[in-house]
Amino acid sequence: MAVFFHEEDLPADVLNDGPVAVDTETMGLQTPRDRLCLLQISDGGGDEHLVRFGPNSDYEAPNLRSILADPDRLKLYHFARFDLAAIEHYMGVMAAPVFCTKIASRLIRTYTDRHGLKELVRELLGQDISKQQQSSDWGNPELSDAQREYAASDVRFLHRLMDELVIRLEREGRTALAQACFEFLPDRARLDLAGWAETDIFAHA
Repeated sequence: MAVFFHEEDLPADVLNDGPVAVDTETMGLQTPRDRLCLLQISDGGGDEHLVRFGPNSDYEAPNLRSILADPDRLKLYHFARFDLAAIEHYMGVMAAPVFCTKIASRLIRTYTDRHGLKELVRELLGQDISKQQQSSDWGNPELSDAQREYAASDVRFLHRLMDELVIRLEREGRTALAQACFEFLPDRARLDLAGWAETDIFAHA
């Protein structure tokens, strides 16, 4: 297992075929204001690739964009709504189709309100991950070893989590409902970008 660091794009042919786990790190939580600094991606084979974008990046990244835009390649996220919006806004790509481990967790782990990645990895996989670097400066020209490890860990477990969550969704008869939610996520991200992030347009009031 290794963590590879790249500037502005992913090298060609470093990922195997099949689903890819994807995550992003930004300067904050307001997507149009807080730029995309880092994108993490893994094919689940044991390596993680971190792609850093500079403050003046054009986000062209042709190799990475071709993978993210591939309609036949499943992308795994934890809280896909945020990552999809960031990638769409800065790279001009809707990185779907989607499997979101947070939505799957909410649909089948109804016995808890703890659906963060740390809790999910601990319960389903029996491993501990650190979230200490979650709120750090991702725009720093020099990312620390701790930041790189944190970023890598955000995609390291998503393939295994999906496998476990698929079993539970099937067991509880909620696979079709989960898939409908996943298919709506690109539109949910576009609603966020268009100004409806805090508004439930389906609500009565």
